[in-house]
Amino acid sequence: MFLEIRSIQKSFGQGDNRVQVLKGVDLSLERGEFCVLLGPSGSGKSTLLNILGGIDSADSGDIAINGESMASMKEKQLTAYRRRHLGYVFQMYNLIPNLTVRENVEVGAYLSDAPLPVDELLRTLGLEEHQDKLPNQLSGGQQQRTAIGRAIVKNPDILLCDEPTGALDYSTSKEILKLIETVNRTYGNTVVMVTHNAAIKDMADRVVRLRDGAICGNERNEHKVSAEDLEW
Repeated sequence: MFLEIRSIQKSFGQGDNRVQVLKGVDLSLERGEFCVLLGPSGSGKSTLLNILGGIDSADSGDIAINGESMASMKEKQLTAYRRRHLGYVFQMYNLIPNLTVRENVEVGAYLSDAPLPVDELLRTLGLEEHQDKLPNQLSGGQQQRTAIGRAIVKNPDILLCDEPTGALDYSTSKEILKLIETVNRTYGNTVVMVTHNAAIKDMADRVVRLRDGAICGNERNEHKVSAEDLEW
């Protein structure tokens, strides 16, 4: 199994205010799988994504990618792990405002030993004609495309997406979902996407439902539909 999440527990707060957010989460994914994490606000899905991304740490349990365990890593090893294995797409684009589209994507390339060709990726993203623009000259959809480019140019094993369409309108959301679908199919990256939009589950290989910090459903999607055919 390519990605293994084993008995992850996480709490926030102290004493009487302590709240257990994850209660022993177990999940395994194959390389190249597209997984959607679904659940209401407070279910623990974003916390799980942050732990998987090395942004937060678990109280107990372990995560292993291709047999490489995170639990025993020191900070320097964890930084190398994030650089080598992970790309992250946030709801808020977090672009560098004084860099062009191309330069923002190239920032991701510098973090990789084997980056994807920037020119090819800009074409795939539909950003070739916008590559010399600054973020404040772009639409929301173009900014999210740039953020996806920055994440994917390092050719990460896993692309983590935290509500990537949360700030976008319907048609732009579908464009971004089609793009993530294309990236998954073209480059074979494993995709883990957190969303509250239940319609998005229909484009995933695997749908994992969280409630109150625990997995309450984990099913393989036998009837995938393309992002283009999603409706909500």
